[in-house]
Amino acid sequence: MPIKDFAVKAARPLPVIILADTSGSMGVDGKIEALNQSLRDMVKSFGAESRLRGEIHLGVITFGDKAAAHLPLTPAHQIQEIQEFVAGGGTPMGSAMAIARELVEDRELIPSRAYRPILVLVSDGHPTDDWQGPFQALLANERAAKATRIALAIGNDADEAMLTEFANDLEAPLFHADNAAEIVRFFRAVTMSVATRSQSGGDTQPLKLDYRRVGDGEDDPLADFFN
Repeated sequence: MPIKDFAVKAARPLPVIILADTSGSMGVDGKIEALNQSLRDMVKSFGAESRLRGEIHLGVITFGDKAAAHLPLTPAHQIQEIQEFVAGGGTPMGSAMAIARELVEDRELIPSRAYRPILVLVSDGHPTDDWQGPFQALLANERAAKATRIALAIGNDADEAMLTEFANDLEAPLFHADNAAEIVRFFRAVTMSVATRSQSGGDTQPLKLDYRRVGDGEDDPLADFFN
């Protein structure tokens, strides 16, 4: 039997890219604190996952004062810490989408054998730049168009029509968070679903988010931020 038949196959990368609104409005009512805590918890959970079949890679793009790569796409188990978000500026969501498209197109960062990327867009407001052009460019790219897209609307001022258009997973429709506990709840559901996919060996099924499995968040200390 050829030696290659005994070779251990490397785990498939599973890219998860968070597009996080860090505009000035995120600095009130504890929203940015909830987002920071959620990302810390996500990194910890992803890093502890088995890498037998899939290896979760996490990247973060922020948009506030400007759109920028806050955390390069990195294997989750290698992330020691993530720099906290600081709220400020507008909501250049279109620029963030352009960065996401470039990232998904990069075959060195995301090889062809990787799972389909998962894009998670989180916002509490309306875009302050052109988002439709970058969004259409995202959809026009073959690799990016196949990505699973999930969205979270925070508060009453979020552009729900735009966020609904962004989301493309029927099993994970737009989630609306009215308080900090629900932001945490959303990220916990995403974390659990991504972990399940990384162990499934495939990515043809929808990324179902089951909020019932993560509780209502009422006992979470972050719930006090909105009170």
